[in-house]
Amino acid sequence: MEPAQILIVDDEANMLKVLGALLKREGYHILEATRGDEALRMLDEHHVDTLLTDMRMPGMDGMALLSAATERFPDLPVIMITAHGTIDTAVEALKKGAFDYITKPFEWSELRGVLAKAVQTARLDSREIGADSLVRPSLGARTGHGDRDIRLIGTSARMMQVFDILDRVADTPSTILITGESGTGKDLIAKEVHGKSRWAARPFIKVNCAAIPHDLLESELFGYEKGAFTGAVSAKPGRFELAHGGTLFLDEIGEVPLEMQVKLLRAVQDREFERVGGLKTFKVETRLITATNVDIKKAVAEGRFREDLYYRLNIVQVHLPPLRERQSDIPPLCDHFLVRFNEKLEKHVVGFSPDALDRLCTYPWPGNIRQLENLIERAVLFDTDSIIGLDDLTEEICEQPTESAERVTPDGMGLKEAVKAETSRIERALIVRALEQTHGNVTQAARQLKISRKSMQIKMKELGLRDEGTR
Repeated sequence: MEPAQILIVDDEANMLKVLGALLKREGYHILEATRGDEALRMLDEHHVDTLLTDMRMPGMDGMALLSAATERFPDLPVIMITAHGTIDTAVEALKKGAFDYITKPFEWSELRGVLAKAVQTARLDSREIGADSLVRPSLGARTGHGDRDIRLIGTSARMMQVFDILDRVADTPSTILITGESGTGKDLIAKEVHGKSRWAARPFIKVNCAAIPHDLLESELFGYEKGAFTGAVSAKPGRFELAHGGTLFLDEIGEVPLEMQVKLLRAVQDREFERVGGLKTFKVETRLITATNVDIKKAVAEGRFREDLYYRLNIVQVHLPPLRERQSDIPPLCDHFLVRFNEKLEKHVVGFSPDALDRLCTYPWPGNIRQLENLIERAVLFDTDSIIGLDDLTEEICEQPTESAERVTPDGMGLKEAVKAETSRIERALIVRALEQTHGNVTQAARQLKISRKSMQIKMKELGLRDEGTR
């Protein structure tokens, strides 16, 4: 695995030099910037696993950089460096999406630990499929996390059931357990629930329980007091405190060790806890959402997960089906990613060839939506003729045996829905082929299909095909 790349931002040359030397010694690749605007340019030009920035800088300060970076790169962990006098500001930064903060003068062991968690979280998130696109356009919502719009895409019967549950429970305080395979978009559903709730303007705090060492999980969730352990040079609030009045999302809840589940049960049940090394009891009002890709019922039966905690978390369960069980959602997802990567990569790909789209719709997608997303990005990047064909797909996709007709039709799809989906697929294939043969000329393609240009444009809009780059 390639070493992680850290971008350090500080207007003090000596601090950059010291931090750079320390992190290089740990095996990290280092990028350096002295201004916030310079850091944003570097984020656009380089892959960065973690951003480490000073709070106070001339021009664009750390808070402004945090806002801009998380809006453009919502999965990027941002660590704030702050002086003791600005700890309140650092806590506010956490509520606005920062991954963590450290205070000057800091212990090297503390920085090393925070960085390791940030990098591990970034790499877990990059493998967690479906982080950015899932479900239906009509459910756009402000999340308060990165201040960006969520688009949920899908019309299959299985996903419509999910939407119905979301509509019913989003604005209630009920605890939600989201289940599903890795890559089905559990974190996106959590953000959607928060964004549609009365707490949308309040903090949305996410904790990936799988990314935190077991011996650090308690201090991460509940915070710690000064002197609680070596390196605790100041008191620090935990994620439960930071989420007060908002939403706390505990991802990979199935990875929490048994000894920690007892303390978590009390916090969930009574909404109270103590910081590590402290005596004061804190009470919080927090909307709790959890998610897991493991079979929690099986874990309970095997004694790996407390039954009482399971029942506390499983007030409302939302199960996300894998992509292979809702193939009718694949074409609109492909269109969505095509639009995004055309913009990101400054390309003008019109659509997919019929053979390529057929292959995408029949592939079982073990990696679910992020696997599809990564494939479309690669196809757009290397495309040379404005149409993604079989040659633009990976060998893994092309060599996969074709699924049967029974497998292609998702469970629960009625006759009318199946006919409509198949009709749309055929219409799309014919339009894409006509555009391919006319090199993207909409007028000529419409004439070839014996419909008016206006009808062609309406149909392209219905099918999610843009005429950008066409004539």
